Amino acid sequence: MKSLQLILWRLSSVLLICITASARAEESAYNMTQGVTNISEQVYDLHMLIFYICCAIAVVVFGAMFYSMYHHRKSKGAVAAHFHESTKVEVIWTVIPIIILVLMAIPATKTLVAMEDTSQSDLTIKITGSQWKWHYSYFGEDVEFFSLLATSQKAIDGIEEKGAHYLLEVDNPLVLPINRKVRFLMTADDVIHSWWVPAFAVKKDTIPGFINEAWTRIDKPGVYRGQCAELCGRAHGFMPIVVHAMEEEKYDEWLLAKKAELEKAKQEAAASLTASLSMDELMSVGEKVYLDRCAVCHQANGAGIPGAFPAITGSKVATGDVSSHIDIVVNGRSGTAMQAFSNQLTDKEIAAVVTYQRNGLGNSVGDLVQASDVNQLKASKEGQ
Repeated sequence: MKSLQLILWRLSSVLLICITASARAEESAYNMTQGVTNISEQVYDLHMLIFYICCAIAVVVFGAMFYSMYHHRKSKGAVAAHFHESTKVEVIWTVIPIIILVLMAIPATKTLVAMEDTSQSDLTIKITGSQWKWHYSYFGEDVEFFSLLATSQKAIDGIEEKGAHYLLEVDNPLVLPINRKVRFLMTADDVIHSWWVPAFAVKKDTIPGFINEAWTRIDKPGVYRGQCAELCGRAHGFMPIVVHAMEEEKYDEWLLAKKAELEKAKQEAAASLTASLSMDELMSVGEKVYLDRCAVCHQANGAGIPGAFPAITGSKVATGDVSSHIDIVVNGRSGTAMQAFSNQLTDKEIAAVVTYQRNGLGNSVGDLVQASDVNQLKASKEGQ
């Protein structure tokens, strides 16, 4: 009797230690972090529930094992029992795991069903992944923009000091209101990507030719960061996600300001068709566009990567016929990683980057490309 009490006391002590460690684990940096949405809280609660169940099972299983090893060792003269089967034991070790699995499956199923319920949303946003950036389109609001890595190439190369959000900063973050259900429609232009923001418990693949759905309702304003979670090529690690969650009033103000900004950009793009920029102006704009959009493949110095991405320096494209050069930038090149930038850059930006590639990076062709030249080429292609 005393031996049994001692065993129970020891098992209770071990269980208490596990429970205490589990409580500390909730605050640990090594544990799953708690999010800012109801779904993320449900996922976290499921994680902790299953963790506690595993701890309890470990105490029972290892407790029984160590008890048997200690009290039935050969040095004490223990003689092993010989039997072929026990229906009672077999029923017990079958029924108990089934009960445990059912207890875990019920809340897990409820959470999975809630994850897939994208109905009755207040806002719909289309997310398109492409190498290596995100495009966001707000349905019904006439607002859309690209979101690219904002970390400088010099910081990536180790020339400049790395900031607090190294490789997790973008030029145009996704802006969302709190306390509104936001539905995401996700697809991709080229290869499979994956839009993942841990704080929302949202991770969904974006697949060319398919539309996947997800949703979120953010409880707290703040800045939340994520990354592409599917290996998508050389610059996979340079494809961050930044979400600014705002109070509803501030979001509405941002939306109005963004619409005004995009309208102004359209007017400036239209005005650029009649403007004639100098070489210095084109080179300045072109260098920025090149470093933001082209350097990840063709390298900042234009040397490219042999066997993967062609060089700009001394290339037949950058030193040859200017119309062919513009056409490649505008329409891309089928069967390669060269994307069509017609809908990604303005005519002015395309003109500037082509001018920069032809007169910088070790090239010196001497010609200038204006926005009107790009516009004329587009018009001629559409007329064919």
